[in-house]
Amino acid sequence: MTRLKNLLFANVLVFAVVALGNAQCESWVGSPQQEDAENAHSIYRQALKDKDYAIAFENWEKAFGIAPAADGKRDYHFTDGAQLYLEKFKNETDAAKKEEYKTTYLSLIDQAIACYKDGAIVSSKCPDGSCINARIGYLAGRKAFDMYYTFNTPYSQTTEALKMALENSGKDVEYIVYDPYASIAVYQFQKGKMDKAEARAIYEELNDAADYSISKNDNLSAYFQQAKESMNAKFAVIANDIFDCEFFVEQLKPEYEDNKDDPQTWKRIVAKLKGQGCALDHPFLAEVEGKYKVWAKTQNAAAQAEFEANNPGILAKKLYDSEDYAGAVAKYEEAINAETDSSKKAGYQFSKASIQYRKLKSYGAARATALEAAKNRPGWGRPYMLIGDMYGSGARSCGDSWNQRLAILAAMDKYRYAKSVDPSVADDADSRLAKYRASMPSKEDGFQRGIKEGATETVGCWIGEKVKVRYAK
Repeated sequence: MTRLKNLLFANVLVFAVVALGNAQCESWVGSPQQEDAENAHSIYRQALKDKDYAIAFENWEKAFGIAPAADGKRDYHFTDGAQLYLEKFKNETDAAKKEEYKTTYLSLIDQAIACYKDGAIVSSKCPDGSCINARIGYLAGRKAFDMYYTFNTPYSQTTEALKMALENSGKDVEYIVYDPYASIAVYQFQKGKMDKAEARAIYEELNDAADYSISKNDNLSAYFQQAKESMNAKFAVIANDIFDCEFFVEQLKPEYEDNKDDPQTWKRIVAKLKGQGCALDHPFLAEVEGKYKVWAKTQNAAAQAEFEANNPGILAKKLYDSEDYAGAVAKYEEAINAETDSSKKAGYQFSKASIQYRKLKSYGAARATALEAAKNRPGWGRPYMLIGDMYGSGARSCGDSWNQRLAILAAMDKYRYAKSVDPSVADDADSRLAKYRASMPSKEDGFQRGIKEGATETVGCWIGEKVKVRYAK
């Protein structure tokens, strides 16, 4: 009969935990049921270790019903009860019961916190009460963790628990609160439910706590480091929106100090600070960008030099543009000798011939080079067009009037040949032919020399070509 009364009393008390406004903080010390409470306590604690939750729950009810605060020096009856209800929640499928278990869990943690605040529980580890806040912070952090990951409680409620954890634990807050708090802050900011000042404050508070715990270099430092990296990956999504230039300057300075000789670090820092709208004359940005520009200029010059060394044709064009025509010819010759593709070789030879003719006035050398180009690219009319231009422009320096007109015939022969092998130059060839028709030999000059139309004559001067005489109509 006594056992039944105790069970009924315990069930009523546990149910009442959900709705109690004042903490139930009685201990078993001096209680007429102290022995029963201690026995039930020992049984349920062992059963809980063995994960025999049925026995554990039955005896926990007894112990809690008699003394919620156990011996007044520990919060086991609250926290163990919360663990048992958490197990019930995870294994329950009925929505109403799950809600009941969740509510009971949360209430048990709240009751434990209330008992610490009331002084009803005084830990044997710090009888002077110096560790009470730390324990409250720990309980609030664990509660927040389960609210976020297991119970999916509204963010506003979870945030209150997270705030309590930080307010009481300070920099010693457990790393398990980092990720939930970061996730909620980012979400609330993105939804317009939190301003940038609050989001930034949460970031700074969490990072200060993480850096403090990491600096201890104990066996948990690696966990704090990993948790910090995870939460900051969450904050990175809104970092550009909640932080100003100075924040990123302070954030990036350590990286710069650790990598003062790494150009890629300089480049990344410059891009980040410019992306944050930092003024171009900001001392830190100016310093890093100045170093990067000097390095980049040197690298670009070296790369360009290497490129030009491996591509003499490019350098030849550069020398031509700078009016170093002899240097350009020399580089084209280097490109010709290095090139194995006959069509590309012909292109270099044509460029070389053009410079020799137009800029250096080396007509004989230019013609020889143009003929090499034509040989390397069969069916290409441009080299013959170039030779025709040489003959036409050089006609006036080719002896007397008769020989000058023979030079015009030689030029016209090259234009005709050019369009015969390469229709793409036909329009240019016809235009030049029309231009030179009036400069062909006249019949009178031919008759005076006894030369009939169709006769073969050799052009004087450097041209030395044989042509069939034709007279202007």
